[in-house]
Amino acid sequence: METILVTGGAGFIGSNFVHFMLKKHDDIKIINLDKLTYAGNLENLEDLKGDARHEFVKGDICDRALVSELMAKCDAVVHFAAETHVDRSIVSAGEFIQTDVLGTQALLEAARERGVRRFVHISTDEVYGDAGDEPSKESDALMPRSPYAASKTGADRLAFSYFTTYGLPVIITRGVNNYGPFQYPEKLIPLFVTNAIDDKPLPVYGSGRNTRDWIFVDDHCDGIDTVLRADDKYNGECFNIGASQELSVLQITDIILEYLNKSHALIKHVEDRLGHVKRHAVRTDKIAGALGWKAKSSFEEAMEKTIRWYVENEGWWRRIKEKQEEYKKFMDEYYKNR
Repeated sequence: METILVTGGAGFIGSNFVHFMLKKHDDIKIINLDKLTYAGNLENLEDLKGDARHEFVKGDICDRALVSELMAKCDAVVHFAAETHVDRSIVSAGEFIQTDVLGTQALLEAARERGVRRFVHISTDEVYGDAGDEPSKESDALMPRSPYAASKTGADRLAFSYFTTYGLPVIITRGVNNYGPFQYPEKLIPLFVTNAIDDKPLPVYGSGRNTRDWIFVDDHCDGIDTVLRADDKYNGECFNIGASQELSVLQITDIILEYLNKSHALIKHVEDRLGHVKRHAVRTDKIAGALGWKAKSSFEEAMEKTIRWYVENEGWWRRIKEKQEEYKKFMDEYYKNR
């Protein structure tokens, strides 16, 4: 049985990945390391209680002794743990450098010492900056436009350096905007869905015409699993993981309001985000050609499934939005002058 260390496995994409892997593979065990900061939530893993193939460990990826201890038990690593919200990085960049860069280095060093067979580093299309006229490809220059994107760029290149310097079997993935169940409600889709349910304003930055490529989280997890099992000849490579479903913020907003039968009067255009990227989009012909992977989900069906999940799991997001002081403090302070 293969043992995989998953960092950040109580967060949005991480918890979905844990569920995806345990459902798809009978011959794996997952050690799930998460610090349980504001976006980590054990409720995301509630149904795994008693599952012998899932071991949860509360801890910090910057804790080198703990990381080394856990790494000794593992065959492979999938590294999600990171500070991830662009808005938060604008107001508090230091935490992003600490977790995203120094935490990644602690994991890479432990993986090198313990000789894991594969280290999958989860990066982001944010590292490219603005896509401009053409979707970003893996060989494009990295031009991050926020402290979050810069911290992820540092971690991305640090992971690559451990391949080139030490021969650590690293593969880097750069995913696009995810959506699906368990996404922390500071992010666009869950924030807008839950605000619309309560007839609260939907704060659209600037014109709302900024576009993103959107991928359903299960498709992203499938792409990561494909990379995890790729031939060793792909060590050191980067792979974009996207769905070629490019929509603007206003288009996403319209879909949400129409599904919930809510008035478009809820749309509130607010001051634009600093350094706001106009377009994120990636080319995925590399992963398609090399590994035979492409996203499978219909956007319409996956988006409907996502909105319905928040409608049906009101208790989950209300406990965050109404009772979590960290959430309320940030949202009040960030949006108070917008």
